[in-house]
Formats: sequence, C-alpha cells, structure tokens
Amino acid sequence: MQLLFDDFMGFAIGDFPYDPEHSAMGEYHYYPPKGYAGQWYDPITSFNFRGPSWMITEEDGRHYMEQQRQNPPLPGTPTRTALVAGEKDWRDYTVSVKFRAFEPSEPSGLMFRYQTAMATYVFTVGGGRAAFEKIEKIHTTLLAEVPARIDCDSFHTLAVKVEGTVMTGYLDGQAIVTAEDDTYREGCIALTANMPTQFTDVCVETDEASYAELLKKRAAKAAALAAKQAKYPQPKLWKVIDLGNFGAGRQIRFGHLTGTDEMFFVMAQQQKRVFKDRYANISCLTAVSVDTGKVLWQWGEPRECVGPDNLTADVPLQIYDIDGDGIDEVITSRNFKLYILDGRDGSVKKWVWTPVNDIPGDQLVGIEFKKHAFERLNVDAIRIVNVSGNDRPEEILIKDRYSRLWIYDKDLNRHWMFTEYNTGHFPYAYDFNGDGRDEIFSCYNMVSADGKLVWKLPVHTDHTDEIIIGHFDPDRDEDLIAIVSGWEGFMIVDTKGNIVARDINGHGQRISAGNYCPDRKGMQICTTTYWGPQGIIYMYDCKGNELWHWEPSSNGNVIAPVNWCGDGTELVLLNGNVKYGGLMDGDGDVVVRFPDDGHPDLAAEVLSLTGDARDEIVLWDEKRMYIYTQDRPAPAGEKEYRPFKYPHYNESNYRGEFSFPNWE
Repeated sequence: MQLLFDDFMGFAIGDFPYDPEHSAMGEYHYYPPKGYAGQWYDPITSFNFRGPSWMITEEDGRHYMEQQRQNPPLPGTPTRTALVAGEKDWRDYTVSVKFRAFEPSEPSGLMFRYQTAMATYVFTVGGGRAAFEKIEKIHTTLLAEVPARIDCDSFHTLAVKVEGTVMTGYLDGQAIVTAEDDTYREGCIALTANMPTQFTDVCVETDEASYAELLKKRAAKAAALAAKQAKYPQPKLWKVIDLGNFGAGRQIRFGHLTGTDEMFFVMAQQQKRVFKDRYANISCLTAVSVDTGKVLWQWGEPRECVGPDNLTADVPLQIYDIDGDGIDEVITSRNFKLYILDGRDGSVKKWVWTPVNDIPGDQLVGIEFKKHAFERLNVDAIRIVNVSGNDRPEEILIKDRYSRLWIYDKDLNRHWMFTEYNTGHFPYAYDFNGDGRDEIFSCYNMVSADGKLVWKLPVHTDHTDEIIIGHFDPDRDEDLIAIVSGWEGFMIVDTKGNIVARDINGHGQRISAGNYCPDRKGMQICTTTYWGPQGIIYMYDCKGNELWHWEPSSNGNVIAPVNWCGDGTELVLLNGNVKYGGLMDGDGDVVVRFPDDGHPDLAAEVLSLTGDARDEIVLWDEKRMYIYTQDRPAPAGEKEYRPFKYPHYNESNYRGEFSFPNWE
C-alpha cells in the first residue's frame, strides 16, 4: 500500500519556497514562504542563510529535488537540512529514495519516524559508512554503522524498513545494517544532506495490515477530536475594520485613550534605518476606535505598505496613564526623542532627547559593526515599571536593542542606566523582595530597583527572548521565573538565581503559561522554537517536565493563552490561518478553527473586548482587521472566570504570556 510517492515532476524548475530575507518575521507573524510546496515543508531556518536550501532541477526530462547547503550540524545542535513530507501517525513502513551525492564524503539520506527536526531517526550514507542515528533534542546517538561507499557520479537507492522497534537499512537493494530502538514509534519522513545532493522517486509503502490499523486509529482519533470540538464555542465575526493606509504588522497597542471604557488601538508604521531592524524609526502612529473603526487621531504621515514592512524588532510604544489623571497617555520614541502624548488627541505633553551613546560601541554587546550609528539612542522598546515604590507604576524603562536600559520618571527625568552583557528583548519588572519596588530581570541579570546587579545566571551566550513570572508550581511557596533563551533553552529559575529546571529544546523563542491541562496540578508552560529547527511547540508541566512536542509545519504561532470558554480552562492561540492556525488545547489538539471567510492571518492578538470576561481574537494584516468572539453566551453561574493576565500597558512582540486562575 503506497502512502507517498513523489518524483517532483509536479514542481516547476526553480527554488523550493523560502523566505528570501531569512528573517525573524515568523517568530510572531504567520509568514509562510510563497510558492508551490506540494506535500513538503522545510522546517529549518537561519539568519546566516543566503538563497534557497532546496531547488528543483532537471536533466533528461526528469526532475530532482536538490539540497543546496554546505551545512554540517552546528556544534552543540542537531540542526540539519530537512525537507519533510507525510503524516506524523505513520508507524511501520518502508521509505526509499534515489539520490546522487555531489560530495559523498558527507552524509546524505533519510529521516524517518520524524516527529520534529529534533526528534527523529536518521539513515545516511557518506564518508565511507552507512549509519543509523537518533536525534533527541541536542543529543545525537549512533545506533549502528557499517562500511559503505558511494560515488559522486551515480544515483544510488537508499531505503529503510521500520517495523516495531527494528529498522533495516538498504543500499542499492541490499540490506546492509540493522538497529533497534523504541524511542520513536511513529512519524513521517524527510530528506536530508550535509552537502549538495539530488533526490528523486521518494516512495513510502506499508502492508495492508499496517494500513488497516492506521485507518482504524485515525477514525478513532477523528471521532475523539470531533467530540472535543463540539464542546467549544465557534468563532463568530464581531468586527471588521478597514486599516486604510495606516496598517502594519504586529506593531499595535490597545488602551483606553479617552478616559472612558471605549477601547482603542494605536498602530505604528516604521521605517528601517541603517542595518536590518536595529534602528527602525516610527513614521506614523494612528489611534483607532475598536467599537467604530474611526480614526481618533494620527501623528506623522501614513503610507501604503507593501507588505507589513517586514519589521522583526520591537516597537517603542506603550499606552498607559502615566500621570494618574484617569486618561491614558501614549508613550513613544521617534527621531531620538522620548515622548508622552495625550491619548485624546495625540498632542505632545512632554518630551526629552534620548540619551547620548557615551559608551563606545566596541565595549557593548549587540552593537552592529561595533560602532554606534547615531550619537543619540534609537530606542528599541519601552516598559512601564515601579522602581520608586509608588502606589502605582510611574516610571518608564527604555532600552536599546541588546546592551543597555535606562529608567525615567513620569516627568521624563532620567534616574539610572544599567548595562551587563545583554538586556534580552523585553526585561521583566517585578517586586521580588517584597519592598514595594520593582527589581528588573533582564536577560540573565537580576537588577535592583536602584540599578545595581544583584545576581546573574551562569549562562554566557545567546540571550533571553521571553520571560514569565508567577506561582506555577503549587509544591513551592515562591514565585518562579520561566524563560526561553535561544540555544540556551527553556529554564525555570527561582528568585535567588538558581536554575530549577532546564531543557535545551532548540532555539527557544516564545513562552506562555496557563491552566492548559486542568487535570494536572499547577500551571502548564508552553514554548516554541524558531532559529534552526523552527516552529516546534512543547508543553511542560509546572516543574518543567516535557509532556509532549509537536511540529505543526508552520511559523507564526504566538501560543498566547485564551480564556475562550470562561470555564477556567485555557486554550492556546496558534495563528489565524484557516489550515494551520486555530486554538489548541493542552493535549495538542486544535479544537477551534477559524472560518474560511477571507480574513487576514498575518498577525494575531488575544484580549477581552465585548464585555464579558472571555477573550476575543484579533486578526489583521496591513489592510484589514477582523475580530472574532464566541458564537454562544458565557456560562451562567455565581462566579465569573477572570484570569490575571499581562497588563495591556506593557505590550511587546517579545513578552511571554500568562493567564493565572481567578474567579470573581
């Protein structure tokens, strides 16, 4: 029984779809490569890449999928090129491929029982050997090897038969090596090569008994999923807002700009300066009513965007009542000035120049070319904090891309500056010692309310992308810090700087916590990866033990917790795409899908808008915004589920998301 066959004749000659910018857009946008991909997807991305990883070539009327990278695994990682196809529920099957290795000193071959790019078996030939290997996150285990030789001029046939725990490898029709392992019992297939290699005639077959068993399991799973989905409200379109010529990607903030209950959003258009996204400058802010879709005010000159500007940095913008007069201000930075704008009309209430870059660029982390592009600071992000012990947060934290942060008061007087290795993307402010003043956790550093280093984690590379803090584990009295820090992995840290749990699960990119699995104690923590093996979703228990992993084959999964039902159980927002997006439960099942109504799916946000405590989903691109609510009323009862969530006044493209239980 044939499960898959591809000779790539269905592809036109040219590049397999890829992001020509090799950008970070997919960290928080649904941003699929454009073009025909057939039944395949490429799970590997790198900012060091140039050009495509895969292309379709032709000779004598035959088509070949050709791997283009000179790409041995990066030290300390299992990152290998891969082109994935098939279904993750395949169990016992035989996969074969014809291939020609242009440089046979390096391995080429197949991944099988592929679950993610960091959880798979590999069978390759090259360098004088044929080998079975197992990839488990950052660990690669040799299962078996034998001498084997191929040449660069000939096509060879490589095959793997996997049955139960036994795998048999074939080269040109001859069984040459066997191995046994029970780590992965199912998974799809992928092509892989460390050097340029041509592939064709990929075939996956299974016997009739295995196929019958597969169909039986699929039917049972489909029935169980349908029963789950029937319990959940379906998305109902609530608002459509035309973004005119002021639209952008995930460069948005929400708040009450007029001192009333009316919700507004402010959308920022930016222009890149100098190099990549390091020095983007806001060119226009537009304040819009969520209720009416009407523009309240505009600051700067809008422009028609061709795409969402491809901005992959944060936005120096927050909405907050910084002076305590009951009306939100807009706090932003533009053209080397730090501004406080009146939320009602966008007029300037206060401004100061940003700091002078008085520390040489070659003495700081993350300064491109080791030299400042401008004499004054180009602000990367803004956060509202309380380092003075006031009754409410009244200070403004600003930062550059990676190396320094500054604190200003509500009158824009500068208090202090801190630098130590790396700031990460969005530092977290929290009163760790109970004195009423916020400490700042920044990358790996705990900083006092006075700007002094208290402690730092024993981690010396990469940086922290996202942070959440809370009482995840009911067996511990203290709140804990959970972070994802690139190739330093996912960590849970106590307030004294001790690493409680750690899992290097890829390049950790996003993190959230919620009551995703109500039958388990404590909070569950969800993370994603991006650079290298991208888009892998992991679910952990409150102690940092992995519950499951899933590679959904798309980017842009924001994994924000969603109070969709109002019953105390959170769902996880993936993205807004009809096929790859939706809301996922704690088991990894997508239980709510978005309607196929032509809605935009570039960017997504979660917040409560319609009056009850349940969340709505906001989807938009540079042209339109769609807002979805539930198709049925909230459950009636004496109490309403109103979880504690991240406040709107500290929004960021690099903040972890949380939802802590609360009934009122």
